[in-house]
Formats: sequence, C-alpha cells, structure tokens
Amino acid sequence: MESENKNIIMEKPATKDSIPDLILKINHVSKSFGENHVLKDINIEVKKGENLIVLGKSGSGKSVLIKCLVRLMEVENGEMTVLGQNIGLLNTEELNEARKKIGFLFQSAALYDSMSVRENLEFPLRQMKEATQEMKDEMVIEALKGVGLEDAAELMPAELSGGMRKRIGLARTLILKPDIMLYDEPTTGLDPITAKEISKLILEIQSKYNTTSMIITHDIECARITANRIVVLKEGVVAAEGTFKELEKSDDAWVRSFFE
Repeated sequence: MESENKNIIMEKPATKDSIPDLILKINHVSKSFGENHVLKDINIEVKKGENLIVLGKSGSGKSVLIKCLVRLMEVENGEMTVLGQNIGLLNTEELNEARKKIGFLFQSAALYDSMSVRENLEFPLRQMKEATQEMKDEMVIEALKGVGLEDAAELMPAELSGGMRKRIGLARTLILKPDIMLYDEPTTGLDPITAKEISKLILEIQSKYNTTSMIITHDIECARITANRIVVLKEGVVAAEGTFKELEKSDDAWVRSFFE
C-alpha cells in the first residue's frame, strides 16, 4: 500500500515578487521539425522560487520547450538563459555542470527496473567521488523522507504503484538538491486522488527546498494547486499569461475553456 505523506503543505507559498532574480529566461525561441513549427517566437521568464505552469493541449509544444531548456533538443532561433548562463553557448563540460543544477522529472519517472529504489537513488551520486557510503545512505534516506517513502528503499520498481514511481523519480531528482525543477506532465497516468497528492507534493518541495519550477501539464487541477503563474501555449505561441484566477476569467473564450 502506498505510504501517505503526512507533511503536505496545503497552501501555495507566496510568489517571491520581492526577489528580482530571473532564474529562467526564454527569449524569442523557435523550434521546428521540418515544416512543423512547434515553437514560434516564445518569450517566458521565471522568477526565483516561483512555480510556473506551462499549460496547453497535446501538440502545443510544451514538452519540446523544456527539452530545449536542457538541450535535449536544439533551438533554431532565440536563446535560453538558465541561472544566468546562455545554455546554447555552453560546451559539453559546461553543459553537464549546468545540468547538475536542474532536476528533470520525466512523465514515466524513468526508473531503472533492474535496480532497487536505493540503487536508483544512488545512481546520480556516482559523480560525487568524495562521498562515502555512509554519506550516500544518509542522502538516500533524506530524499525518500522528502517524498514520504522512507520505508521503500529496498523495493524494486515493479513493486511500486504509479504514484510511488513518480515519488521515487522525484526523490532521485532531488537528491542532488537542484536549483531548478522541470516537471514534464507530473500527474499523467495517475488516478485523480494520486494526481492530487503529487501536485501537493510539488508545493511541499517548493517550500522545503526553495526550488524554482517549470511544470508542463494539461491537468487543470494540477495547475490550480501548484501554480503561482500560468503561461498558456496555443499552436506554438504564448496565448495568455497570468494567475489561475485571472485566466479562468479571461476575455478569450479559448483560454477560458481550459478552466471551465
């Protein structure tokens, strides 16, 4: 039975408008696949400590956007600045260093099925040559406690429910304490109750670790729970931007339809 996280924070922390730092800046970015123009002159900024939701229907360019942010894909035009660095100008070594500061939760959670939960969490720690096994054990337990699954260390992925796999994937991402979290459809494939738990966990992580997050979703309930601000993509362009309450009252019927 899936462990219950008993320390969920129910309210969104206030957006840190007093902190001017721009953690992410997407400036006039375009991306095409042949004649399919997926992103068209996108401009987005994300402030320190903010949860930004990127909302849109399937095929609107949401997932392509965050893959470009970590250069899993290359953009044709524009630039993406992450923690003050233009990602497109980094060499391989610099890019690898920059990626260490970015946590990426894939839709599938991307666990290694042949490894236990403990081994999955230890995998990203291989780069920490100075870390003893005792230090790694402590980091694993801390990460598991952070997602409410401290008793799951010796389980195999096949023994986990969908919600537990998401939590373990998140724990593995958090173990290196990234400055930025990128969530790609974090509630996809989950039942409504588990999806709500994952959304609330995203809030807890924002508060506990002071992370800055970009959350790609088409789940309006996830957006309602987690968003400090929302950007809506339509056919590769930013169609609207604002808080949940502002957008659900939008004068644009297409934008408003997401929230009805």
